[in-house]
Amino acid sequence: MTRLLIVDDDEDICTQMKWALGRDYELLTVGDGADALAAFTAVRPTVTLLDLGLPPRPHEPEEGLAVLSAILALDLLAKVIVVSGQNDKQNAIRAVGAGAYDFLCKPIDMDELRLVLQRCVYVAELEQEYRALQHTVRADSFEDMLGASPPMQAVFDFIRKVAPTSAPVLILGESGTGKEMVAQALHLRSQHAGGPFVAINCNSIPENLLESELFGHEKGAFTDAHTQRKGHIETAAGGTLFLDEIGELPVPVQVKLLRFLQEKCFQRVGGRQEIQSDARIVAATNRNLQESAASGKFREDLYFRLAVVVLKVPPLRERGDDILMLAKAFLHNYGGEHAKPGLTFAPDVLRALTAYRWPGNVRELQNRVRRAVIMADGKRVTAQDLEMTDTLSILPPQTLKEARETVEREMVKEALRRHMGKVTAAALELGVSRPTLYELMEKLGIVRESS
Repeated sequence: MTRLLIVDDDEDICTQMKWALGRDYELLTVGDGADALAAFTAVRPTVTLLDLGLPPRPHEPEEGLAVLSAILALDLLAKVIVVSGQNDKQNAIRAVGAGAYDFLCKPIDMDELRLVLQRCVYVAELEQEYRALQHTVRADSFEDMLGASPPMQAVFDFIRKVAPTSAPVLILGESGTGKEMVAQALHLRSQHAGGPFVAINCNSIPENLLESELFGHEKGAFTDAHTQRKGHIETAAGGTLFLDEIGELPVPVQVKLLRFLQEKCFQRVGGRQEIQSDARIVAATNRNLQESAASGKFREDLYFRLAVVVLKVPPLRERGDDILMLAKAFLHNYGGEHAKPGLTFAPDVLRALTAYRWPGNVRELQNRVRRAVIMADGKRVTAQDLEMTDTLSILPPQTLKEARETVEREMVKEALRRHMGKVTAAALELGVSRPTLYELMEKLGIVRESS
């Protein structure tokens, strides 16, 4: 339940607010500035209702304005609604100018207060979600890639070790797993980071043009060669050349690429001049190149030249909680892009996201969430928006106990993630004691990660 701190020395006003707001909010009341700051520090309420006229000078606004400034010093984004009998326009301007969210005058119109509170809580929750997402991105991101799961942390460790070397790298993985992003990270962490990153998909260029695209051509080398043209290997000098779908490379081009890897020089199509390039080669494929080499479709000597270091990018279905983390990050990004902030997933969607096998991996997840944001009518993205109703239909029904544990597990994990594994802070956010949170973690099988 949303926490509300009421700072007012008038017991009748406090009682009135308890009657009016007690069903919808968790209320804490204090009567002076010192207790207000202590309570704010301890519970971090979503909204604070602050009377300007506080002891020791209850007929002047200065004490309340000082408390307002002190609260905002503790948290610049704190939401404080000033409720005061000091209802002249000048005090309202001073309070709002000092950072108050809004200003209401006594006697309080409870219907107006409820509306202001609803709007204020909504804004506070949006900001809290954004800050939590920013923290998650900082904690679990690596060169624009998100991943807290052990398989992705292993990928990040691999990149850290291999990137500074000049060795060719072969990236293996299913379509949509993010092989090009891994190649970019290798480039950005390498000694070639200041040079160009040139990417080419060997399966998207006609076979008769691929050699020219890679190595360039001289004027007159073939019918349409009206001018001399540099190829991608030459363009990538001083940087990284990423060859995606390397398994589709025609055998004649494989021969020339092998020579380049051996000698770091090549000739343009139709040329005789030896051209040097120090471009680092990073290749990727979703095929089994060893099988292709055994069947003669791919040169074995080229395979061993490319596979000096091999990295396998895990499919999304093997990345555990990364699925929900990525889905929420995409939801936040596309919600902002399409002017739909504050979108959340319906509870049953979380089950569908983790149960689905994701044959298209991260790319499929990204596209589904983007479409869902466009199609969503309310504040919750449904399984229908994600086109995942079929997935839900084959999931076994949850008992009430299982549903409760699913929600609890998700909330506890998110709270621990936001607070970098600090149980005290997570317990405070969840509104439970530390022993209770420890019991929940043990019951739900949640292991606290070290901060």
